[in-house]
Amino acid sequence: MTTDPKANKSKPNSPDSLNSQKKRHPAVTIAFKFVVFLVGMGTIGLLILAFALTLAYPNLPDLDSITSYRPKIPLRVFSADNVLLGEFGEERRSVMQLKDIPEVMKKSLLAIEDDRFYEHGGVDYLGILRAGLHNLMGGSKQGASTITQQVARNFFLSSEQTFKRKIYEVLMAWKIEQNLTKDQILEIYMNQIYLGQRAYGFASASKIYFGKNLKDITLAEAAMLAGLPKAPGASNPISNPKRAKIRQLAILQRMFQQGYITPQQYEQAKNEEIHVGNNINVYGTHADYVTEMARQMVFEQFREDTYTLGLNVYTTITKADQDAAYLSLRRGVMDYEKRHTYRGPEGYVEIPADKSDAEDEIESALAEHPDSDDIVSAVVLEATPKNVRAVMTNGDEINITGSGLTFAASALTASAAPKRRIVRGSIIRVTQEDKAWSVSQMPEVESAFVAASTSDGAIRALVGGFDFNRNKFNHVTQAWRQPGSSFKPFIYSASLEKGLSPATVINDAPIYFGPGQTGGQAWEPKNYDGKYEGMMTMRKGITKSKNMISIRILNRIGAKYGQQYITRFGFDADKNPPYLTLALGAGAVTPLQMAGAYAVFANGGYKINPYLISKITDSSGKVLSQTKPAQAGDENIRVIDERNAFLIDSMLKDVVRYGTAARAMSLKRTDLAGKTGTTNDSVDAWFAGYQAKLVAIAWMGFDQPKNMGNRETGGGLSLPIWMGFMQTALKNIPMEERAVPNGIIQADGDYYYVENPPGSAVQILDAPENVEPDAPAASN
Repeated sequence: MTTDPKANKSKPNSPDSLNSQKKRHPAVTIAFKFVVFLVGMGTIGLLILAFALTLAYPNLPDLDSITSYRPKIPLRVFSADNVLLGEFGEERRSVMQLKDIPEVMKKSLLAIEDDRFYEHGGVDYLGILRAGLHNLMGGSKQGASTITQQVARNFFLSSEQTFKRKIYEVLMAWKIEQNLTKDQILEIYMNQIYLGQRAYGFASASKIYFGKNLKDITLAEAAMLAGLPKAPGASNPISNPKRAKIRQLAILQRMFQQGYITPQQYEQAKNEEIHVGNNINVYGTHADYVTEMARQMVFEQFREDTYTLGLNVYTTITKADQDAAYLSLRRGVMDYEKRHTYRGPEGYVEIPADKSDAEDEIESALAEHPDSDDIVSAVVLEATPKNVRAVMTNGDEINITGSGLTFAASALTASAAPKRRIVRGSIIRVTQEDKAWSVSQMPEVESAFVAASTSDGAIRALVGGFDFNRNKFNHVTQAWRQPGSSFKPFIYSASLEKGLSPATVINDAPIYFGPGQTGGQAWEPKNYDGKYEGMMTMRKGITKSKNMISIRILNRIGAKYGQQYITRFGFDADKNPPYLTLALGAGAVTPLQMAGAYAVFANGGYKINPYLISKITDSSGKVLSQTKPAQAGDENIRVIDERNAFLIDSMLKDVVRYGTAARAMSLKRTDLAGKTGTTNDSVDAWFAGYQAKLVAIAWMGFDQPKNMGNRETGGGLSLPIWMGFMQTALKNIPMEERAVPNGIIQADGDYYYVENPPGSAVQILDAPENVEPDAPAASN
């Protein structure tokens, strides 16, 4: 914001006399005002000092920092549809013009901070006299600093309480009034003042405390914000809600007395319930992992300037897709939790008998267990097998009964282990559905989800874990996990280049590799379900996710070739060793790599690179950098033949129609394709799938790998997350059928390369003589 010192300093409806006086030389004006000030204070004997200080006027600091006001504006991260996702910097600030600040906010502030702001000339002599009399008569201590004086202090002076500093504050206030209009001064103040929680300015404070734009606040909320300048650290509604409420009521009473509000408005605002929390999502959507990724990328380029220049980062994320991904992932993880054991309370607090002391203890305890969106922490006040009474962070008491206790029923019995038992003082988690509360728990299992455009790699949604505030490890980009059977399509793709086809017949029979054959440990891999069905086509083998089929395919084409081939899709060779276990996804990949790899099948054979930032601008909107991604269709980025991509796509559609991902048919689309993946002992669960325009990957597992449950699979854990997202993301996207490319023929109910017509199918019956399996793995 840039102010104009020459702008008209009058305010609509303000006294004309403020601007009608003849212009005097600034030094003469200062001298005159200072004389009045000293006389008003009963200190005529200090007139000589006044003149001396007036002579110091030319040596006062210039006003460049105000007249060319350039606040430290944090790095801001936006979605592709211009929704603010997050911001980074020591100062959380949103600069607004005065005309855009609601009247209710201005009036609340003026009522308590400077009710004569538009009448005085920078120093309120009447206010000084009034405060002095009040203090002499034994009232609570009052100050008389005007808003202009506060601006002078914030920009130019220290906060030390000395007579010298106060004199300079007065002089600077007069100088500011000589050069800026009242509206300009008020605008600067309302954007610059510190209001607690790293918030600078009322626009930012409204977001942080109430989770809403300043233009949308109520009278009650405005009054609470207006109480912050006096003691922002100690009296804000997060750190001290009681003190904040007392301050708010005093401001409302002051507004009523000054005629700013009606009796009806006063009564309504006094009784309005204000919702304030320390875990509010103050931004447009849940995108913490996205904003942290963006921050790291920008910091690499701009270093420390990242946090002060007011850079705007525009990501490829869309709000609707991000919301869908976040909600679907959370729902999927909590559904898993409900199927497993209640682990017990998170902690315990001794509740004192005194009510006030009890409230303080409970408040302190809950502060160490912050809410996780809709999973709320609470302290148990009373617990029986039929009813749990608890109090939450906001002070509300709830009763949990009936089905709300089912999940934790075993923890409410007398026989429950001490650490698992719910008793008075237990810190538990609760969730609400249809106005009924239930005992819940924070999950230990983690999850990740990423979705991207198949045409250029623009990331549309990314959720790196269940709760960023609890675990900042980004599982989309940082988690190297075994992909299990979700890796099989890449081995199948390699085999097509070696003369196999979807109709190639392969033996689904047990394989055993003795130490003599491998030169190492014996290996006897198994199908996930332990069943074997004999001869079947390669198409049926991937539809049913048969491990024996994949192993025999990789043996046929060679593990070394398979390792080399998968690098076309963006996988690291060193993380996927050339052993037959590669056929079962025993290497290591990230969900982001999987998104880029599956996009190749979706877009006809092109390797696009998922990217997050579309452009970066400065605070004025000038573009500093812009991403120009390669586009599918550019033959320079083709990595597999179009026919190959078509055949794999055809087989992966069968996985959705008839195979391990058949539940996805409930979306009632025929253009979905993908593959489930469950690693040995159900350690990792995957679903990787796509529609022609959108690829998405879902993963679930523990950070310290362990069995998630013998009946847990990628189809049961990750596929529902993928489906929940796709149901929203594809809502208005028409179904798209894929055209058969040149060089493909259809015969006997399947597709073939022209050079490998029906009859050229190969039967692979036996295990190889020389194989080098890595660690055992079973996959689904």
